[in-house]
Amino acid sequence: MLNSICIMGRLTSNPELKTTPAQVPVTTFTIACERDFSGRESEKKTDFIACVAWRGTAEFIQLHFRKGSTIAIEGRLQMRSWKDKDGGRHEQAEILVENVYFGDRKKEEV
Repeated sequence: MLNSICIMGRLTSNPELKTTPAQVPVTTFTIACERDFSGRESEKKTDFIACVAWRGTAEFIQLHFRKGSTIAIEGRLQMRSWKDKDGGRHEQAEILVENVYFGDRKKEEV
């Protein structure tokens, strides 16, 4: 089976590095990706895509990327499910990041 995804966009907030009880580094973040123009619409729509990175990849992202940074990632799509305190079931699609690449620098950083 094939489960591979590649996206490029801007971080919506600074990545925050956390550790699991077993001391494994992890970071979760969201990437904003604009869609192409469609039909007669004059505005582009934006998708906000949840991502998670582990270990060295998480540390690299936290060290080198900030809110608004352009980031390109490769990984795989996974579904995460949980129950809230009232017993309600929730599900979220997220990208498990395997590779990270720098995107363009923002004009004010050049």
